[in-house]
Amino acid sequence: MKLTRPVRRASLVVHVAASASWLGLTLGLLALGIVATTTGSAATVEASVRAMKLFADWLLLPVAGLTLLSGLMLSLGTSWGLARHRWVYTKFWLTLATTTATVFALRPGVNAAVTAVAAGGALPDAGDVLFGPVVSLSAYLFMTVVSILKPWGLTRRGRRLREAAGRPAGTAARAGRVRETA
Repeated sequence: MKLTRPVRRASLVVHVAASASWLGLTLGLLALGIVATTTGSAATVEASVRAMKLFADWLLLPVAGLTLLSGLMLSLGTSWGLARHRWVYTKFWLTLATTTATVFALRPGVNAAVTAVAAGGALPDAGDVLFGPVVSLSAYLFMTVVSILKPWGLTRRGRRLREAAGRPAGTAARAGRVRETA
């Protein structure tokens, strides 16, 4: 299945916008987590972790899902393919891993922090509000670099498909087009 040019472009816009939103949400979570762990004000700690809960409950999963689905649509509907190029494959698995970590680690950690602070206690563990955003931000920045540089070449499957199409493994995806790199 190949996407038409208008559909591919629209999907690319959605994917980039969703990915940038996910990165921005993660930066916001990190800023709120830093404020929650460094402030001396109980009211500020509570406001920070409650804001983090809003981000985690209402925004992160829809944006993560949109990023994952639009990336899948682009990989399966274009010549990049899901398992043809190592950079696409890597981004897919990292996106899936960070989405899973959001559900099973980040959200429960933020919820535990909110519960403790709302009950009048102190922030139980700084890791609950800092670890998730730090790991996520590292993964998203790495995926951004990989998206731009497109390193590592073809997978074994990609080499087999290219050779089956009658093109040597080192040739450009589209014959006659030169790919410029920075």
